[in-house]
Parts: sequence; structure tokens; C-alpha cells
Amino acid sequence: MGVILVTSRSFSDGDLDLLARAQIAGHRILRGPAHHELQEMRPLLHGADAWIAGTGPVTAEHLAAAPRLKVIARYGVGTEAVDLEAAAQRGIPVTNTPGANADAVADHAVGLMLAALRFIPDGDRRVRDGDWGVRRGRELGAATVGIVGFGRIGQGVARRLGGFGSRVLAADPFLPEEAVRAAGAEPVTLDDLFTRADVITLHAPGGQRLVDAARLATMRPGTVLVNTARPDLVDETALAHALRDGILAAYAADTLDGDTAASASPLLADDLADRVTVTPHLGAQTTQAVDNMGRMALDNAIAVLAGNPPVHPVTR
Repeated sequence: MGVILVTSRSFSDGDLDLLARAQIAGHRILRGPAHHELQEMRPLLHGADAWIAGTGPVTAEHLAAAPRLKVIARYGVGTEAVDLEAAAQRGIPVTNTPGANADAVADHAVGLMLAALRFIPDGDRRVRDGDWGVRRGRELGAATVGIVGFGRIGQGVARRLGGFGSRVLAADPFLPEEAVRAAGAEPVTLDDLFTRADVITLHAPGGQRLVDAARLATMRPGTVLVNTARPDLVDETALAHALRDGILAAYAADTLDGDTAASASPLLADDLADRVTVTPHLGAQTTQAVDNMGRMALDNAIAVLAGNPPVHPVTR
């Protein structure tokens, strides 16, 4: 019997019984902490044959503590927290779950657009304070929406916007123009997108700064910015200034720099509460997405433990 260490909080927390699925395949699930703190992880890693890893770091030190480890199955898409070089040196394949949460995140991105354009969170707060004064919003169908990053999630957003009647622009350096058009968007450069869009939604990989003071200065006054991707894509201090100056009408995000430790973020200032909406990583938190991520991660682990190639390998 193989031991599959799981450090994702939501694994098997949907409709699928993944614990039973692992048992049928001849393996036992062992739970570990999502933060991956090394001292706490050492005894768990020592006996692990596979690791279904959450968002915590997977370092060379973690791998050195796991002499039996045969596969790292990321529960999700991003692998920036995994030391891919260290895993390759040890001959440990790394996998992920591409597309598992794409529909959930696309739904959430459109929801944040609507929340920002129609002042929904602010309206709720004001009603609770006895203020029934109205704020005039804008319709999503009347907006030009720019999608930065046109992969599975970005294309899912474009499909949803088609039902609203929005004009859709998309910037993605890795997709040919004909593929962008086939998916329902007008291909544009990143600079062009930022100057033309009324609403901009970020779906690019982390590790880059796409929105800083210089780029904000090129945007149309009153733009709405949505970020369900990564916090490092934006300069939060510059965003706060742009909100106060009226360049940005609203910022709606599913993440902040530092996340749970981000209480000091300039975007959480009291005077910006009517223009900033932040959700706590809700984008992928649907029953369907949790089931998809868990099933795909477990299938990757079971395949490798059975001596077969992984279903969704990650290459460096």
C-alpha cells in the first residue's frame, strides 16, 4: 500500500469521495499541514510515496526529507512554489491540474466585474447603515473588456461576456491572432488593451509586474480593474493612488500581496472601501472545481505509483 500525503485543505471536500478512490487503488491518504512548515512536515514526508501538494512551498529541503517520494501532484495549476530543478535532480515528476478550476475562476471574474460596475458590496454596506441612497453604475454589456492572458480562464471569461454583449479585447503573446479571434475576442497588444478597455481583467501568470504607475497613467479615467490571478501582477501602492485620483473607478480582486497577512495593504484603507472589493481566494472554491482538482491530482499520483506516466506532467 502506498502512502499519499495530502496538504491541500479542500482535497476530497466536494461531492467525490477521493479517499475511497485512493483506497480502491490500494493507497492510503495521510493529511498534512497546508503551510508545509518543514519541521512539521519531516515525519510525514519520510514515509510518503506521493505528495498532493497545496499552495505551500515545496523546496529541496522538503524533498531531501522524503526518500520514498515518487511524484509531486500539485493541487491546482501554478507550480511557482515548487522547486522544479530539485525535483528533476531527484527524478521526481511534478504534475498539475490544468483547467480544473477554469470555469470557477471565470465565473468569479465576471462576478467581480458586476460587483464593481454596480457597486454591489458598497450598496450592501450602506443599506446595513440605513443609507438607501443610490449610486448610478454601468452595464457590463456596454463596456469594452480587456482580458490579459487568454488561456483557459481568459477564454472562459470571453464566452461569458458574449452573453452580456460586451466588446472583448485580448492580449496574449503566446496565442496566434486567429486563435484569439476564434475564441471570441479582438487580438491587441498589452499597451493597446490598457488604453482602450473600460474593464480590464488579469489572467496572466505571476512573476511579472503588469500594472504599475506608468501603465496606470495610460488608462482611461474610470477604468475598472479585476485581478483573480496573482498579487504580484499589480503595484498596490500605485493602485491606491490611481483610485484616489480617479484613474481607476474600482479594483476588485481575489488576492492581495501577502494575503492573510495583508491587513496593512494600502488597498484596504477606509477611504477606499467603496471602490475596492477583495475576496479571500474564492475563485476556485466551488464544489465542481474542488472535485476536478482533487480527482486530477489523485489520478496523477496513482498513475505514477502504478509505474505509468503521469497524466498531466509539468515541464521546466
